[in-house]
Amino acid sequence: MRVDDFDFDLPAENIALRPARPRDSARLLLVRPGAADEGAGADLSDRSVSDLPGLLEPGDALVFNNTRVIPAQLQGTRTRGDAVARIGATLHLRAGPDRWVAFVRPAKKLAVGDRVRFGGEGEMCLAGTLDATVAEKRETGEILFAFDLSGPALDEAIAAVGHIPLPPYIAAKRGEDALDREDYQTIYAEKDGAVAAPTAGLHFTERLLAALDARGIERHTVTLHVGAGTFLPVKADDTADHKMHAEWGEVSAETAAALRAVRARGNKVVAVGTTSLRILESAAQGEAGLAAFSGETSIFITPGYRFRAIDALMTNFHLPRSTLFMLVSAFSGLDTMRAAYAHAIASGYRFYSYGDSSLLFPTVTE
Repeated sequence: MRVDDFDFDLPAENIALRPARPRDSARLLLVRPGAADEGAGADLSDRSVSDLPGLLEPGDALVFNNTRVIPAQLQGTRTRGDAVARIGATLHLRAGPDRWVAFVRPAKKLAVGDRVRFGGEGEMCLAGTLDATVAEKRETGEILFAFDLSGPALDEAIAAVGHIPLPPYIAAKRGEDALDREDYQTIYAEKDGAVAAPTAGLHFTERLLAALDARGIERHTVTLHVGAGTFLPVKADDTADHKMHAEWGEVSAETAAALRAVRARGNKVVAVGTTSLRILESAAQGEAGLAAFSGETSIFITPGYRFRAIDALMTNFHLPRSTLFMLVSAFSGLDTMRAAYAHAIASGYRFYSYGDSSLLFPTVTE
């Protein structure tokens, strides 16, 4: 499909720079597509995230991505003799105990074998610094760094010198501050490794989780360490020419079995966020259903994809021409999502990572 098919006009004022407070007070657009063969329009209903328990049935299951965002944006200096260059790196995929793949600006300043010092701002004291060697420079422009530290020691150093990698549409308008360390993290984050938040999960509070439990809604977790590739624009003219960056994820055998049981009894599996959806679909095994999965996935979902693992999707509002708008269009139908987004924009819904949410149901085909 043409990438232009997924374009729309998004006013800058609709992009949220801060989350709603409290988190579960954000707005939620309920989207139920009409029957495609009858030409029925979508049923759109303005609700609140706090209404979520009442929009689901007892026995339904929510699936959360329990990844934890790390401060993966690093500023450093490359020294080559007397020549010093400033670089910025965003870690996006761990390649070993001491290695990370990163997007770097400007990548042309680096060559294999170069030494880079992150943090420290040029101070004589080495406290608050992290050193690495350029181990590989890939054709895609990505850099593989081999750090001088490894394992937990490397994790601690990254946490000390790194910054939260706010999405470009937020970072262009304001810098990271202390609030973002808490705001850009779900309350159930558990496993370090993401460089972008699973933002649909940012809406959940202890109060909302308790209400879901009281309603009899099951909660299950998966892991997908969201990479910085989620921020990259689609530069191709056709979706077939776009390449997704790999991300590491896992679905346990226990979770897979529990979700198979949910669907077997006629209840719904609801993915909280496109990240949960993508790892679940990566783990789906045809007619056999969901299975355990551990490894990298670069799944790219566009209209025409046959969903195998989920029945509904809770997700924020995405940017024009993005892979995520393509995904929701695949799930609920392009015409439905165009109508839903036009309604959201006209109604003042807030878009993107700190924005409002939606609860989507699939296209009706019968």
